[in-house]
Amino acid sequence: MIYQFYQRRVFPHLLNQVMQTASLMDKRRELLLPIEGEVLEIGFGTGLNIPFYGNVDVLYALEPNPDIYHLAIERVQHAPFHVRHVQSHAEKLPFADQSLDHIVCTWTLCSIARLDQALAEIYRVLKPTGTLHLVEHVKHPNSVKMQSLQTLLTPIQKCIGDGCHLNRDIERSLQQAKFKFIEKQYFDAEGIPSIAQKMLMARVQKLNFEITD
Repeated sequence: MIYQFYQRRVFPHLLNQVMQTASLMDKRRELLLPIEGEVLEIGFGTGLNIPFYGNVDVLYALEPNPDIYHLAIERVQHAPFHVRHVQSHAEKLPFADQSLDHIVCTWTLCSIARLDQALAEIYRVLKPTGTLHLVEHVKHPNSVKMQSLQTLLTPIQKCIGDGCHLNRDIERSLQQAKFKFIEKQYFDAEGIPSIAQKMLMARVQKLNFEITD
């Protein structure tokens, strides 16, 4: 009962505050400003991405946790475009095959229970020329010591962070899901504890699609 209280009444507010760290907000802007048209955002959270969508017409806001989405209501009401709440899970997206141009994930892939299934779903619903835009904290790509510490602390982090994994190799998972990188940038986020400071910002497309003149 105490844990349920934490998940419903404490964690959403904690998430809302942490994800407003200045360095993270700067990366949201860099990731999202180029996106146009219809967008599916997986892990909409409290709506912190809304101000950074420059030319979006419709945003499908997938957020399975109603207590978290409740904190987004005011931002949704003031959005300059239509926001449609989709209360579903990434492992089973309610969209047709090859129907979306843009999918966004910001600090979400770390907490999806069945990541391989979710990436397969993303692959399914993206158009052949569609793009997945993402920024995530990741398993440290260089430090073995930090990797070991991330693995050690992940069971605790999963409890306090609604399933969040500190040690996910997101780049490898994307490659295994048959995505190719269009952009890729690793960086350290200021204001975030070192255990989760290493981030990956990337844009990926389906590996089997080739652009021809």
